[in-house]
Amino acid sequence: MNVSSSTVIAVVGLGYVGLPLAVEFGKQYPTIGFDINQRRVSELMQGVDTTLEIDQADLTAASRLTFTTRPQELVRASVYIVTVPTPIDRHKQPDLTPIERASETIGNVLKRGDVVVYESTVYPGATEEFAVPVLERASGLQFNKDFTVGYSPERINPGDRSHRLTSIMKVTSGSTPEAADFVNALYASIIPAGTHKASSVKVAEAAKVIENTQRDLNIALMNEFAIIFKKIGIDTEEVLQAAGTKWNFLGFRPGLVGGHCIGVDPYYLTHKAAALGYHPQVILAGRRINDNMGGYVVGQLVKKMLKSQIPVVNASILIMGLSFKENCPDLRNTKVADIINELKSYNVNIDVYDPWIIPEDAQHEYGVTPVRELHEGKYDAIILAVAHDEFRAIGSQKLHSYGKPMHVLYDLKYMLPKDESDMRL
Repeated sequence: MNVSSSTVIAVVGLGYVGLPLAVEFGKQYPTIGFDINQRRVSELMQGVDTTLEIDQADLTAASRLTFTTRPQELVRASVYIVTVPTPIDRHKQPDLTPIERASETIGNVLKRGDVVVYESTVYPGATEEFAVPVLERASGLQFNKDFTVGYSPERINPGDRSHRLTSIMKVTSGSTPEAADFVNALYASIIPAGTHKASSVKVAEAAKVIENTQRDLNIALMNEFAIIFKKIGIDTEEVLQAAGTKWNFLGFRPGLVGGHCIGVDPYYLTHKAAALGYHPQVILAGRRINDNMGGYVVGQLVKKMLKSQIPVVNASILIMGLSFKENCPDLRNTKVADIINELKSYNVNIDVYDPWIIPEDAQHEYGVTPVRELHEGKYDAIILAVAHDEFRAIGSQKLHSYGKPMHVLYDLKYMLPKDESDMRL
């Protein structure tokens, strides 16, 4: 089992994770980029990436990369890398349907000697306990005899121009020692930052899920601090700046926790723990705090409006930002949607403005039709929900001009100096 320049690689799923991976492999190896979304594939074939992670020059540089929606074309590959989403359902339980479907697609073309690598975030054990049986059923082949698997957790940070695929150390693993060596060598060939070969697939799976669980808990702690400091009557940012003068104080900030990873991955770990008879306490406590922040934000806004004698019913409210984080169009699991849904219960009129997002996606995912331009003197309240660079550049004077003579400007992201907004998280 050796890596060679003729090794054909198939990347299944061409989103934020799969496309950068396919591009890097496509610079060195014959690579098939597969996705079931015809629009996505057509755009990529024209050199357009709507996620804005890869520009046209990078796509052109991947001279050995082709795109397809035809599953039968995957038969040419000997290595399959699965980069499909792993969401949670409305009961906050793991939804492994995309993994199952991708595994079935691969199983239908799987051959003896092939390797299947999963990058999608899952609970420890899911690759071998859930995905492998699907591969076996669809292919009729036997695991670790006819084919092997690996796991290499994705570490993509949408919108981050500093931490890219090739500059982040890659964790790798395999279901046999030979598979582990092969998977590690394959990734090492495209990742200058290096690799870390885990001792087992389960260890690699666990490493991924705790990376984001740790961050989730840190932000939950900051959110709880913010709630407490609001009751005390002191400014959270001032407290954190003071505490941050100590060398080992971690620089987390309160906020909305959405996206495809941080707000989702902890539920994969707690699901596995519960299945083993252990009911996590700290992890779920942090999740409850972060999941409820949208409602908390709206509650604080309504109180401020009432204290300022601004009628809430039929008020016009502007929300600036809908993506789950700054400077990217990613709408997955955005917690700004929680603010919108909570505000609707007060019978207010809501405008959402976000120059980064694709309007059709906002309408499809959340039933939101973003406004394309802003008008002065229109709003009773303005919420700065996402810290896009464009919003920072507007400045507080212009931001306030969008409000009526009496309005509230709520800065969730500490974009403005304290005295230039009416309230902060």
